[in-house]
Amino acid sequence: MSKEVKNIIIHTDYITLGQLLKFADVVMEGGEAKAYLASSKILVNGIEENRRGKKIRSGDTVELPEMVIQISHQ
Repeated sequence: MSKEVKNIIIHTDYITLGQLLKFADVVMEGGEAKAYLASSKILVNGIEENRRGKKIRSGDTVELPEMVIQISHQ
């Protein structure tokens, strides 16, 4: 079964992983992002990541258990 792919456009140089989770409607608040990252396997460009403050930039791919998020810049 393939995962949903969500394309997100950012208007700044980067977005933090915690902000991205909120923007993609995965979590509602920052505290939820911390708990989500602690309990879920998240891959950023194929490397496991659990830091809320990790900078996500255009061209990055974030793989969550339920979806894949591709980042582009406008």
